[in-house]
Amino acid sequence: MIIVTGATGQLGRQIVEQLLTRVPADQVGLSVRDPKKAQPFADQGVRVRQGSFTDTDSLAHAFEGASQVFIVSVDKMGDEAVQRHRAAIDGAAAAGARRILYTSHMGANASSHFQPCRDHAATEEALRASGVPFTSLRNGFYAASAVQFLGHAMESGQVVLPADGPVSWTAHADLADAAAAILADEGRFEGPTPPLTAAQALTFDDIARIATDVTGRTITRTTAPDDQFREQLVARGVPAEAADQLLGIFAASRAAEFAAVDPTLATLLGREPTTLDAVLREQPPGH
Repeated sequence: MIIVTGATGQLGRQIVEQLLTRVPADQVGLSVRDPKKAQPFADQGVRVRQGSFTDTDSLAHAFEGASQVFIVSVDKMGDEAVQRHRAAIDGAAAAGARRILYTSHMGANASSHFQPCRDHAATEEALRASGVPFTSLRNGFYAASAVQFLGHAMESGQVVLPADGPVSWTAHADLADAAAAILADEGRFEGPTPPLTAAQALTFDDIARIATDVTGRTITRTTAPDDQFREQLVARGVPAEAADQLLGIFAASRAAEFAAVDPTLATLLGREPTTLDAVLREQPPGH
């Protein structure tokens, strides 16, 4: 029984969809906060149980009989994120799982400029301490984030962001496909994987050029000083802490934390990873 957490989120849902092309539905179990949202999977014969990283008893039930537990990282930061991940790791170990898998990040490092990467590093330490064999998927930076940063640039023709460095923006669908391949081939990686990245690392200057090609209208990249960018975010109602985290992405990219490009993802997929050009072409008009 392969248990997947967070299976109603953007990445988790796609992992389960891909996994079901590789293993029978009765070998897949989901641990989700709201089982109603996972009803389409239950209809296919997947075991769906309510599980919360803040409720140990619920995890014992949701992880029951697990051979592998795939932990999709939570949408939190700092101690709260690490505590929840630690609870899931403890729950998987208590359930007798042979292997724990975790969605980490290519930039996972205790000294990263970006808080979530520090959280991933702390979670990887908890995985090592658990004594259970583990695989930590060092996912490339989500291409969806690049699309969000572009914001309304496709319409306005302007993308105003802090100075950045190259980032290997990687599609959710490719990372989900790779995760399913790793789950279906148990033990393929021991500990952290190589960076699971697209084939190119791009700056926002590069992305502006790509967006220009995709839209057929000129998109100009302007650099905003960090302080000014932060002030504008806060003025728009973004909480100060969240603004600092966003700035951390740019500081980390300037320090080349997300610049690695590695062939492992292409090997797992059996094809070249999706390009950012293709991701932008898939965006609905006016996005």
